[in-house]
Amino acid sequence: MVRLDRDLFLIGRRGTADLPLNSADVSREHAEIVRDGDCYRLRDRGSRYGTFVNGDQVTEHTLAAGDTIRLGRVGSVELVFSLDAEPSALRSSASEAGDLRQMAAILSGLRALGSGRVLDEVLTLVMDSAIEVTKAERGFVMLADQEGVLEFKIARARGGVTLSGKSFTTSEKIPREVFSTGVSRMVADLLEGDFAGDHGGTIAIGIRHVQCVPLRVSEPGAGSEMGTTKVIGVLYLDGRERSTMTSGSAAASLEAFATQAALAIESARLYAESAEKARSDRDLRIAADIQRALLPEPRHERSTCDLAAVSLPSRTVGGDFFDYLDLNESDFGFALGDVSGKGPPAALLAAVVQSNFAAQAPVSSDPADTMARINKALLRRAIDARFSTMCYGVVSPDGNFSYCNAGQEPPLVIQRDGVRWLETGGPVVGLISTATYEYETVLLAPGDIVVIVSDGVTEARSVENDEFGRDRLLDAVRHCHGLKSEAVLDLLLSAVNRFAAGAPQADDITILVLRYKGPGPGQPAS
Repeated sequence: MVRLDRDLFLIGRRGTADLPLNSADVSREHAEIVRDGDCYRLRDRGSRYGTFVNGDQVTEHTLAAGDTIRLGRVGSVELVFSLDAEPSALRSSASEAGDLRQMAAILSGLRALGSGRVLDEVLTLVMDSAIEVTKAERGFVMLADQEGVLEFKIARARGGVTLSGKSFTTSEKIPREVFSTGVSRMVADLLEGDFAGDHGGTIAIGIRHVQCVPLRVSEPGAGSEMGTTKVIGVLYLDGRERSTMTSGSAAASLEAFATQAALAIESARLYAESAEKARSDRDLRIAADIQRALLPEPRHERSTCDLAAVSLPSRTVGGDFFDYLDLNESDFGFALGDVSGKGPPAALLAAVVQSNFAAQAPVSSDPADTMARINKALLRRAIDARFSTMCYGVVSPDGNFSYCNAGQEPPLVIQRDGVRWLETGGPVVGLISTATYEYETVLLAPGDIVVIVSDGVTEARSVENDEFGRDRLLDAVRHCHGLKSEAVLDLLLSAVNRFAAGAPQADDITILVLRYKGPGPGQPAS
């Protein structure tokens, strides 16, 4: 409860506001409440996300009891206006000078909390301010983890001294009870009543009074409703002298402080999580840039053939790759690979497989021998359950196409008089030390097309969860004989996109298309 104790009451993110609110939806000077006789008028001060009363956006509104005020978008900050005839727990009458001093200390702490500090600094400010307000000797904050288990975060003593968790001996019963029930506990003297039996360990080290309040934040509600609250932790304070700070007004003051402290702590925690996510996203973007840089140009033109390829990761980075290179003055090698797993681990392994391909391919003109060398190189630094499928082919100027397929989707050759699936090869690379590989040679005629895809193409899903499959792959390209590789790639990619119709895909999609144009200048035909 916050008392409107002045004619113009400013609400905003600015630390000097009468009600400082640390929320991204709240402008520095968001709104004001002006007292006019017995009326209170709410005015928006040109805020970025608007001011709403009972769900309707307003620029000025005369408040009535029970009005719900929302600052910014749904789920941000909500207040309830009340015309309570009873004295507020945070009253400022002359007879309650002690409460005024408490409120001054609380507001001083809140203004400091409104500066958007990191979590450790916010926790320190919370503890030091709470100790100053209550005149406690020491205190701590416990916050709930993702599983709802309380974790010790910070302990402080008078004079700004930080205490270690081991040196802060206390009973855990009260903080856990306050966390589970959401109800504050104020004990003036543990030696009185039935407390001694439950808190013998705490009393043994001289502790007499305990004040423990929940740290509570609002959860978004629907529409203009206030929503619910959740307890994110507890603020605990104690001392060795019997306390007089357990009256209703003192408890209300501490609870008001705890509410604002909880908002500051939650904001700092969310900011830290957001900053960590931003760092992770930045690292992933850099990894994606590096991965794209490792891939060759997606279009390549030679006198004997042309090639087009694409790799579309299902996440920021993927585990597929394609590559090609000149093996000698005449032969041209190309490959497509798909490593196990997803995300950054798969991207790292893909880079390793690709680098081994670039190193081993020029050593031998035999695709099966090259695949065996790659398998051996990967097994030298084997990673459990990590392997790669791969198809590698070599085309010579006379149209001889030799290939070895290591567990990849079978390549498809589109010829003038039909199509052919190519399945000669062996198992995946990087998994079996005794694996053996074979290769086959196919004679290509001018206009023949070679299509290699990752299983992200054949296993692409529609909104009905149907699979694209090999039959649809064949239907998309069976009449493409003689077309330029880029045109064939576009047709196949369009077919997959139409089939998926925007449905999210679980795997990377990589396609490589090569068209054999015929012997180059000065080369005899087969």
